[in-house]
Amino acid sequence: MDDLTMVERVPGPALRPYVTGLYAYRERYARPHVRLEAAMPGAVLILGFGAPMEVDGSRFTSFTGGLSDRYTVTTTQAPTEGVEALLTPFGARRLYRVPMRELTNLVVPADDLLAGWAERLGQVAGWHERLARFETMLTTRILGGPEPRGEVGWAWARLLESGGSVSAAALSEELGWSHRHLVARFHEEIGLAPKAAARLIRFERARNLLRSGVPPAQAAAACGYYDQAHMNRDFRLFCGETPGQIFPRPPVAAPADSAV
Repeated sequence: MDDLTMVERVPGPALRPYVTGLYAYRERYARPHVRLEAAMPGAVLILGFGAPMEVDGSRFTSFTGGLSDRYTVTTTQAPTEGVEALLTPFGARRLYRVPMRELTNLVVPADDLLAGWAERLGQVAGWHERLARFETMLTTRILGGPEPRGEVGWAWARLLESGGSVSAAALSEELGWSHRHLVARFHEEIGLAPKAAARLIRFERARNLLRSGVPPAQAAAACGYYDQAHMNRDFRLFCGETPGQIFPRPPVAAPADSAV
């Protein structure tokens, strides 16, 4: 019998600029379960306590990486469980304390960057208790990490607010930076060039509209795509699907609070 159960914890105020989601999960499937994981304008941290998962052909129990400009294929073949954090680029930068360009389009064992975290959390019983400990660990390390440059934070906020419609040239002009300097700073603290980051933000906005029930043609127009074919190309690259394959999805039922 297939089974996916999850519980979510809303990050506290100190963590919200850096973490957009915290989850505990358990998965069991009757046969290998393949997912196309969409690229996102952020990074994912998985700390697993069960069987390993296959990610783009390699096996990991706990893993992470930086921003990606392509989708990822995961396969779950045996019962697995763990916790997951969705990180903003600056959350990942402060948590991992390495230039984000070193993690772009990569999947690496979590122990390479956060040694011992999975083992510590695996000793905590209960969905909510485990998530509370996870949040404490994230908060302590992230707030102790390197602060992002204010100019890059401002530029990233402009891209998010505009849905990815602000050009790199406009950002450079407003900051008084050369295009080359802007690209270098984005690679350092975000991992993607401004143009690639804007494209990813636009894709995520369009995908969210589709998942809320907006028809593809309307989503394309709202997000500034030249036409639906233009949107189709981004979707194939970023999530491996066409806009017509994205449907509203019901929420995953949360379990009763018990040991994972």
